[in-house]
Amino acid sequence: MIEWDERDSSLRVVDADSTTLHVGGVDLDIDGPGPDIDRPVDETVAVTARALQFPHAIVYANVLGRDTQYQLGPHDTERRLPPSEYVIDIDAEIKTYLRFSGDAIIQRASDFSSIIISFPEPRRVILGFRSRHELPAHTITTTTDPASVARGLTLLSASIKTDTPDRTYPTLRGHPPLLEVGEAFDAPGELTPPTSGIELLVPPCYDTLFVTAPLSYYLQATIRTEPGITPRLRLPEVATAHELSTLPELEHDVERLFRHVFFLDCLVRNAGPYGTQLAESSVLDALEIDAAECYRASPQERLRTYLGIPYAAIEHRLPQWHLSTYVEPGASNVDSLPYLLDRLSLIFRPKTSTLEGKELVERSLSDFYRGVGDVASVNIVKPELRGGRVHGWLAEGVPIDVFKSTTTAYRNRLRFLNRQSEATSIRVVLNDPEMAGERERVGSIYNRRAEELDLDVRVDENLRTSELARLFESNHAFVHYIGHCETDGLRCPDGWLSTASIDRCRVETFFLNACGSFYQGMDLIDRGSVAGAVTFTQVLNEHALKVGSTFAKLLIHGYSFERAMRLARRRIMMGKDYAVVGDGTHSLTGGDLTLPSTARIEALEDGRYVLDLECYSTRETGLYYVPHTPENEYSYLCGSPATFVLERPDLASFLSESNLAAIYDGDVYWSAELADQFDAESGSRQADDQAADPSDDFDPQPQGPP
Repeated sequence: MIEWDERDSSLRVVDADSTTLHVGGVDLDIDGPGPDIDRPVDETVAVTARALQFPHAIVYANVLGRDTQYQLGPHDTERRLPPSEYVIDIDAEIKTYLRFSGDAIIQRASDFSSIIISFPEPRRVILGFRSRHELPAHTITTTTDPASVARGLTLLSASIKTDTPDRTYPTLRGHPPLLEVGEAFDAPGELTPPTSGIELLVPPCYDTLFVTAPLSYYLQATIRTEPGITPRLRLPEVATAHELSTLPELEHDVERLFRHVFFLDCLVRNAGPYGTQLAESSVLDALEIDAAECYRASPQERLRTYLGIPYAAIEHRLPQWHLSTYVEPGASNVDSLPYLLDRLSLIFRPKTSTLEGKELVERSLSDFYRGVGDVASVNIVKPELRGGRVHGWLAEGVPIDVFKSTTTAYRNRLRFLNRQSEATSIRVVLNDPEMAGERERVGSIYNRRAEELDLDVRVDENLRTSELARLFESNHAFVHYIGHCETDGLRCPDGWLSTASIDRCRVETFFLNACGSFYQGMDLIDRGSVAGAVTFTQVLNEHALKVGSTFAKLLIHGYSFERAMRLARRRIMMGKDYAVVGDGTHSLTGGDLTLPSTARIEALEDGRYVLDLECYSTRETGLYYVPHTPENEYSYLCGSPATFVLERPDLASFLSESNLAAIYDGDVYWSAELADQFDAESGSRQADDQAADPSDDFDPQPQGPP
């Protein structure tokens, strides 16, 4: 769902997930709803303008009816388009298309903050918008019989809009249909079996079906069950079969093959209409793969080509996978699978070991803790993690180093996607005046972003139990609670509020920055929230302040809950005391970062610096990014590192023009703030910044991804 309105002489576009796109312009007149254009869009708007301004993004200009395409390269400041009929593709957080006739100029702002498309005179333009966050269109009912579940899983790939390598682009993968368990199999008639011709043969058991689900979904394979069979892929068209291992080795086989196929698809897709100068493309030459021929091949022929390439030949070039989820296979978790496949998560069976005492470091009880009463105890286990940057847990037990999710959290996310678009409401609650420092910091952070995004920020203090309950029962995007949590609940001036007493929670996300808030957070998820940050045990007030302020900055700039918490807890020794519950891949707001990124900086003895860029998304894997460093001409697949050695002025310039988290000298900074420390011409300012808390007092401007 897309809604739009005119605001402050610009076009404001909002999708169902409250992602907001502002289109500025010169001599801009908004005419109203526009006609259809030859692109998959949710809404069109007709405008007349001399120039249009968009957030920084990848831009393609395609000539209608011809194969001619123009691209604004990573270091191009301008691209002139000769007179013709065009559709311009802007890969912003809300997918945007422009259709117009005539000549135009595409320009990049000098600070990489925006893209400007200008015309010699006011021009009528049709703007098309498509949300990246699509709702599932259908529901499939299966029985508890694994063979019936296999039929349902086969139909999930109907949400993938192409069987070419372009399926690696997230915009061409819709949300899979939902699954539910009932008395008989039932599926909407418009859901037809996949036409790839690829078959996955497996025994009729939940463990195998769950582990192979991501591979079968992406390959758009038909799943067939047969008792006693060894799992295998069959390609009838090319008379080929590929045998897989049985469990437990099957988990390893699926992980390798999925990453293998996805990576090669990302390379081969460059032979299609949306190619780029990809740093990893040299792999195809080394493997002697004809990208154009492979792109045109049938799904079975293409897969046979990929299967003929030894995994060892590309293993060292594979991007690290973005997400792994540990799920207890069984009928009770069948309904979780569409949500995990929507994120292209790898799926593993959960295994744990005993947590060693030293994993959670002992601390002095003489320090000021956020809890002074009895704190709820949590029996923590250590999960056996497999491949992946981010890990989710959909099973029994409370593990460290992963987000603890439930199928309820994923269902709640869909409910919030269905809500009417409105300003993002953020509430900060201070229920202990001794913790006012955090209130001041996070309130300032949220209010600064409110000037750039459509945010409604309010701070409340000393809420009574009835007032706090009413807050959680009201429609808010995020509640940041600062105070105490004990076994009886969140402390208020008149007692304690147990979140289990709330009938329905209408708060989308939350941060309970108080001692031992895990169970209170899980209750909020069970009653309606999507995701939240919590603690396992007592936390030092000083540590809570550092984590709270850093987490707030990352979250408000579009980082997912798990990624924001992972970075924020780096700032303290006892970071494992903090965790995420619910859907850790969820983001509070799209903000202006399509792909939240992280820079790691290390000083060399010769005065230069190593810059390692980490760019990936737990929601939209398959994209690429372009680092704007001197002389770089390449784009990189998300998940692949990009490393550069820069002189100090070049590093300062990169940081000042970026909008990302930067890790330097063991701490987390915001790029615009850290740039001042590396600016050779601002010595006094540098000294002041180094003396300050590195998480304080930044005011970043949107610069787009690196």
